[in-house]
Amino acid sequence: MMKILFDSEILSVAPQFKVIKVEATVENNLTSDALWQELLAESEKIRAAYDMPMINKRPGIAATRQAYKALGKEPNRYRSSSEALCRRLVKGMELYRTLTLIDLINLLSVRSGYSIGGFDAEKISGDTLRLGAGREGERFEAIGRGLLNIASLPIYRDGIGGIGTPTSDEERTKLTLETRRLLMCINIYGEEMPVQETIDFTTDLLIRHANATDIKIEIVSAK
Repeated sequence: MMKILFDSEILSVAPQFKVIKVEATVENNLTSDALWQELLAESEKIRAAYDMPMINKRPGIAATRQAYKALGKEPNRYRSSSEALCRRLVKGMELYRTLTLIDLINLLSVRSGYSIGGFDAEKISGDTLRLGAGREGERFEAIGRGLLNIASLPIYRDGIGGIGTPTSDEERTKLTLETRRLLMCINIYGEEMPVQETIDFTTDLLIRHANATDIKIEIVSAK
């Protein structure tokens, strides 16, 4: 399995941080009607449960924002993916229908409040990821966004460079129709959805929608 190590700069601002690391062999197709209907139903629940000022008060989102602030990043300018998704829903905007793994992660993210990295494991360099803080001038091509200023953002790095932040993942290791081996990092800066419930829901989604096999899950924390 992929190893994940935490740099001291992350642990100093988020000592309770943990990540649920999920690896699986998968099929990544265009999103099915069944998965899309689940995501639409979850979207309606979010719209009914929250108004805009409440979104950043969700425990998982609030804790991620606090980590951004502690590292020196403005969370209102660089929002975590979970916050951005929920804000989009509360505004009455629809999500984009894309690929199974992407929409599955979106569903898990809006329900749990956690920002989730989804990577093609076969595109990762080496067998270890390090979670640290982004540096000034560090190149990061965010998926669908172009170059992103990742200075002071939490970032996973492989043997080549950055592959994922809570705001966006990197083009180099993104999920595509050709992805057969998934690495998912569920980032918990502060607990909202209980860990075991998150694991169970993730496993269920992967089996039902991505025909996942050889699922391996590990909780990595400083403790």
